[in-house]
Amino acid sequence: MSEGVKKPLPKITPVSMPFYKAAKEHRLLIQQCKDCQKIISYPKFICPYCMSSNLEWIESCGKGKVYSYTVVMGGVPPWFEEDLPFILAIIDLEEGARLLSWIVGCDPKDVGCDMNVEVAFKDLTDEIALPVFQLAK
Repeated sequence: MSEGVKKPLPKITPVSMPFYKAAKEHRLLIQQCKDCQKIISYPKFICPYCMSSNLEWIESCGKGKVYSYTVVMGGVPPWFEEDLPFILAIIDLEEGARLLSWIVGCDPKDVGCDMNVEVAFKDLTDEIALPVFQLAK
């Protein structure tokens, strides 16, 4: 990666702030509607199922399965070139949320659909960490 080229950081908004604050503490939070009890897969102000604003953050156990994945070999912006190849995956958490994330710490040929994974965290800055996943032990 050339000097001066930095990876973009997530845009933290008022609705996503609890998610990122917990991630910095290496905890994975997801939202749940207190009225209909449905899990909400990314931060929202309103439940997409019942339109309630009565939402709460709950802690995920961090375990799930690979729903789908792709191995990215190229064609990425310059700030991701040093990470090639990397595994981008859709993870089905045990609680019912579906997250898009990276699978880290393994050879891409060792990954498959329905494999068990668990959350890990990648510290990007002193203030921001992202949940990533690794093959379950």
